[in-house]
Amino acid sequence: MRVGMNPARGKYSDYRPARVTVAILVHIPHHTGYFAGRMDVLRACLTSLIENTREPYDLLVFNNGSSPEVRAYLEDLQREGAIDYLLHSRINVGKIGAFQILFRAAPGEVVAYADDDIYFYPGWLGEHLKILDTFPSVGMVSGCAVRTLFNMERISANLEFAERNPEVVLHTGRFIEETWMRDWAVSYGRDPEEVRAQTEDVVERILEYRGLQAFAMANHNQFVSPKEVIVGCLPDTWSGRLMGLMDELDVAVNQAGYLRLTTRQRTTQHMGNTLGPEFATQLGMEIEASQPALALTSKRGRWARWRRKFLLSRPVRWFLLGVYSKLFKLLNPE
Repeated sequence: MRVGMNPARGKYSDYRPARVTVAILVHIPHHTGYFAGRMDVLRACLTSLIENTREPYDLLVFNNGSSPEVRAYLEDLQREGAIDYLLHSRINVGKIGAFQILFRAAPGEVVAYADDDIYFYPGWLGEHLKILDTFPSVGMVSGCAVRTLFNMERISANLEFAERNPEVVLHTGRFIEETWMRDWAVSYGRDPEEVRAQTEDVVERILEYRGLQAFAMANHNQFVSPKEVIVGCLPDTWSGRLMGLMDELDVAVNQAGYLRLTTRQRTTQHMGNTLGPEFATQLGMEIEASQPALALTSKRGRWARWRRKFLLSRPVRWFLLGVYSKLFKLLNPE
């Protein structure tokens, strides 16, 4: 039974999707332990994105089984007009599972993806698009070069492109600023000095093409890509894994012959699971100042370094992660 006629019949919408869909994946299941400071990080991520993006875009957010507080915050942003598309998943479908949904749902031909702990600097998207539109066969463009990602299975397509194209100049050496690497290490909970030692022999590479330079690597936690590239490189089957398979995605994009590049200057930055003073200051947010790092030459500092090495040793780390995983499942039965 029907009464009357649908008022939309015979009418058209003026809406057309922007070329770029900015896609953010959010997973904050609760607000304790590892996730205690993640709400501030999420706010910093979305605030910097909204304030520092000048090019036209649609914002698509995938809420991957987050808490009611996160859901309410995202819905408030959508009511205010900041979020164009908001997808809620009742449970955590995993990162690669979220990619299966997120990239297919994006209406734009270009997807600017980021985890929910990425900070966006002014002009970030324009610099990414400049590389995407200048270099041929680009698969991924990121905004912060990392010295650990120049391994051959991820960059061989870049080197083959440089070898066969006379317009390309390949620069090798040390170009990444040490402050970038220190910030990256701290945001991942790693000792900057250990990272420096482990990457001492890494050869960094920059491709120069038609007057534009880009690092010959990319990062899967934040990148701009043609939608069809990522959709075509995703796994054919649903894995069910909550984490992992992102390195495999990098390799798949490289093996398909696509370039994986990064802007010459740092245009985005990984924040980690707590909001540091640097980002809080830039956004005008107030947080409790973190304690200064212990001097590693002091007795207390040496003890802190030894304790850190012990806790991060492979057997101890595997044991603790196993305990954490079981506790997480008990506290989050979904």
